[in-house]
Amino acid sequence: MHSLAVILAGPQRIELRPLPLASIAETDVLVEIAWSGISTGTEKLLWSGAMPPFPGMGYPLVPGYESVGQIVEAGARVRDRVGEWVFVPGANCFEGAHALFGGSAERVVLPSPRALRIDPTIGERGVLLALAATAHHAIAGGTAPELIVGHGILGRLIARLTIALGAPPPMVWETNPQRRAGAMGYAVIAPELDGRHDYRTICDASGAGSHLDSWIARLARGGEIVLAGFYDKLGFAYPGAFMREARLRIAAEFTPEDSRAVIALVEAGALSLDGLVSHVRPVAEAPQAYAAAFEDPSCVKMVLDWRAAK
Repeated sequence: MHSLAVILAGPQRIELRPLPLASIAETDVLVEIAWSGISTGTEKLLWSGAMPPFPGMGYPLVPGYESVGQIVEAGARVRDRVGEWVFVPGANCFEGAHALFGGSAERVVLPSPRALRIDPTIGERGVLLALAATAHHAIAGGTAPELIVGHGILGRLIARLTIALGAPPPMVWETNPQRRAGAMGYAVIAPELDGRHDYRTICDASGAGSHLDSWIARLARGGEIVLAGFYDKLGFAYPGAFMREARLRIAAEFTPEDSRAVIALVEAGALSLDGLVSHVRPVAEAPQAYAAAFEDPSCVKMVLDWRAAK
C-alpha cells in the first residue's frame, strides 16, 4: 500500500509523491486524511534550513502533526473504530523518508490510541487541536500568563485558552500591525505602548528568543518566562534576571492528555477555534501553500485540503 505524501526534500524544496506505507497491525488504524495544517514553528525551520540538529530529523521528511481524517480500516482488535473522525498528531508509517511528524499525507497508519476521536462537524478547524494542545501544555505547567508575546496562531490560542480556563484576560504584544486584529476578549498592543513592569508570568509565542532580555525586564520579582515557541539558541544578561530572581520554563511538546483536554473544551463550547484558519489550499498546491504560510504576513493558519487527492 502506498500513500501520497508531502515531502520536504531539502530547504525550500516541497514535493508530492507516493511512499510505501506500513502494514496495519492488529491495534493500528488507517486514517484517510481530509485536512492537514502547516506549522510556522518547527516546519518553518525545516523549510528554511535553520532547524538545529535534532534526533529523528533530516531530509527527506514527511512533515505534519496537525491532521484530521476518518478511520477507514483498522486492525482486528480495534475494528470497532472504523468510521470515526479523528485528530492525528503525526504518524511514523512511511518507508523512504523520515517521519518524525508524518501527518501530511493522503493516508496514514498509526496506533489506535494516538488517533483521538473528534466531532466530525469541527471540519478543517480540527488541525488547530495540535496548537491548542501546545498552548494547554504551556499553561498547565504553571500559573496562567498575564502577558503573551506574539499574536500569531499560537499566541491567539494561548490567549483564548487562558480565558477558557477561568483566568483573567491576558495582555498580548504584537509588533506587526496586520496581526493585531482578531482578539476575542483580550487586548493586543505594540510592546512600546505597554508601561507595565510587574508581570508575574510572561509566555512567549513568537519564537523571537533574541528578545529574552526585554521580557525579563518586564517581570515582577520571582516572575516566570514561559518559552512556548521553538528556538535555536537562547541567551540573556544575567544581572537583570538576578535582580528579579527570574524563572525560566520551557514548554515541551504536547501530550495526549493535553489533546484530550482541549478536545473536551472545544466540544463543550468553552474554547472556540473559529476565525483562526485564514487560508485553505488544495494539496496539489502544496509548494505554493508552504511558501505563503511562511512568507505572507496575512496568513494566520494555512491548511492543506486532501479531499481532492482521493
